[in-house]
Amino acid sequence: MPPTSKTQQPPRLKTVKEVALEDNVSEKTVRRAIDAGLLDVIRVGPGGRLIRIHPDAHTAYRRRGIL
Repeated sequence: MPPTSKTQQPPRLKTVKEVALEDNVSEKTVRRAIDAGLLDVIRVGPGGRLIRIHPDAHTAYRRRGIL
């Protein structure tokens, strides 16, 4: 029997509010970055209305220094 491997948990997706708090900006600023295509998002829920941000996308946005 092959050895079992530990499965990695998928990263926890962030909300617009969480990103705003981490970056010390308003939620509206985060939404503007999303609308401008500067911050990649994942849309979930009915009709894709809920916005979630992958931690890697948030890191890439911050590295570009567009705050």
